[in-house]
Amino acid sequence: MQDARLQLVEAARGGQPGAVLELMRVCQPDVQRFARRTCSTSEDAEDAVQEALWRLYRHIGALRTAATLATWLFRIVERECYRLFRGRTRAEALDDLPEAAIPKAPVTPVDLRLDLARAVESLAPPYREVLILRDVHELTAPEVALQLGLSVEAVKSRLHRARGLVRTQLLSSGYWLKDGSPEPANREQ
Repeated sequence: MQDARLQLVEAARGGQPGAVLELMRVCQPDVQRFARRTCSTSEDAEDAVQEALWRLYRHIGALRTAATLATWLFRIVERECYRLFRGRTRAEALDDLPEAAIPKAPVTPVDLRLDLARAVESLAPPYREVLILRDVHELTAPEVALQLGLSVEAVKSRLHRARGLVRTQLLSSGYWLKDGSPEPANREQ
């Protein structure tokens, strides 16, 4: 059974038609069992399973070895369960507060969002993909390394370089200053 699953993973990684869907069908019961034990509600478990299977479908080609499939899927489920639980407990805590006590999220200025998008877009692909996976999709460094076929040290190095390049671009855009505040209208007062 295990050899058949490893062959199926290799076929899916190789792009054989239907192999990914068959792999998803084979893995789903194990992922569901793990999610039911890990998540706090059955709804969260179903959401976590869907997220894990979706990532399997989209990123099977990035999997380094077939032997790491179960660990990878279970880690996705674990993180998703925690994310859902954390989001729900925060929402429940806010429900107990009077509306006037809930702080409003600061609105990010459109100029800053555009500058940030341009800065990320201008990065070389190896830096951009690490930055997006780590800071936007919130994957851990080992997860990014697994998806991109890199060492954790290479991921950390590229992430550090990418953040530095984005920071430099934002500083040179004229909108964002080193102290983190927008450019003042008049500094000579």
